[in-house]
Order: sequence, then C-alpha cells, then structure tokens
Amino acid sequence: MLPDHVQIKESTRAKRLALRLDPKSRIFNLVIPKGMSMRKAMAFAEQHESWMQDRLMDMPSPILLEDGVTIPILGRKRCVDIHYDDSFKRTDIKLSDDYLEVRTNKDKPAERIKRFLKEYAKKELQRLSIEKAQEINKNIKSVSVRDTISRWGSCSHDGKISYSWRLIFAPYEAIDYVVAHEVAHLEHLDHSRAFWSVCRSLSKDYLTGHSWMKEHASDELMRYI
Repeated sequence: MLPDHVQIKESTRAKRLALRLDPKSRIFNLVIPKGMSMRKAMAFAEQHESWMQDRLMDMPSPILLEDGVTIPILGRKRCVDIHYDDSFKRTDIKLSDDYLEVRTNKDKPAERIKRFLKEYAKKELQRLSIEKAQEINKNIKSVSVRDTISRWGSCSHDGKISYSWRLIFAPYEAIDYVVAHEVAHLEHLDHSRAFWSVCRSLSKDYLTGHSWMKEHASDELMRYI
C-alpha cells in the first residue's frame, strides 16, 4: 500500500519511473510508464521513502490567508487585516501600502482573497508586459493568469502570454524577470543566444530575478493557501 503522500499517475509518454512532487498539494506523483508492473512501481516508491520524507521536511510551512498574516504582494509586505461582520452584504478588499484590508461576512474568506489577488496579479502583469513589449516594438494579443504548478509563464506563437498568478508573491526582481522572459519570446520563440540577449535587456535585474526563480520559486510561491 502506498503512503498518503504518494499517488499513482500512469503515463503513455514516460519511459521510466519517477517521483514528482506537487508543491501545492505536497503529494508525490509516482509516474509509471504504461505496461510497467505495479509491484516494480511500489518497490521504487519504497526505496525512495527516506528521500521523499527529507524533501517534505525541507519544504517551507504553508501560509494561510487569514487575519494577521503578513504576505508579500508585488515585492512589498502587507498585513492581512480582516474585519468580520455578518451584517456586511459582501466582501470588500482594498490594498494599501501596508495592509490588505478585508471587510467580509464570510467566516473563511481565503478564496475571496485569492480571487482578489488573481485579478490584481493579472492587471499588474498585463501592464508590465505591455510596457516591455513596447520596448521591442511588439504587440501582445492577450495576457491571462492561471494556477500553474511548474510553469510560471508561457508565450504562444500568436502573442498570447500566460502567467501563474502566484508570481504576485515573488520579489519584484523575480516578477520582472519572468515578464521579460515571456515578452522576449515575442521576438524569439526559442532559448537561443539572441533570446537571452533580449531577455537580459528587458530585465531590470536579470541575475537576481533569474536566480530567485530557479532556487526558490517552486517552494515559496506554493506556500499560500
């Protein structure tokens, strides 16, 4: 029997067994190539149990979007300030320099807070994307946000850019780098030297942003639940 932190995921594309951590659910997907015996897959998971436990222990603790918690929003720390009153007709949220103020009639407004942050992330990421696209005389067809796990951004051949809304929790240099990366794809849909040259030119602090995303994004951006 598999432990609670492992779930099976069969794949027609996989060529070997693999354990891949979903940082949002904190569950490992045991990827099994089609046709491989379940006994072999179970033995593989058992052999790597110690490694999985170490990986889970190394992950930062989750952060609940509740009253009194301090969260980074576009590189600036804000305190979540929730005022509850069942006489309120709806949930109103305002963002100031130091606070995310929430007036609500909901006992647990975390999902409403997430919706606000997703909308705010889309607006700011769209604004920054357009600014950078103008620097290289390119047009963006659309900007959207999603709750992706491993891809923080993508750019299609027809100018549609998508981001993870969780970038809102990253340092500003990291956000700026990801936007520069995707906008640079408007000019080069590859990762050639020419692409990286454009990406660096569009980034305010390429080294800091790139390093933070590579070293911290997978764990840090999935903490907020």
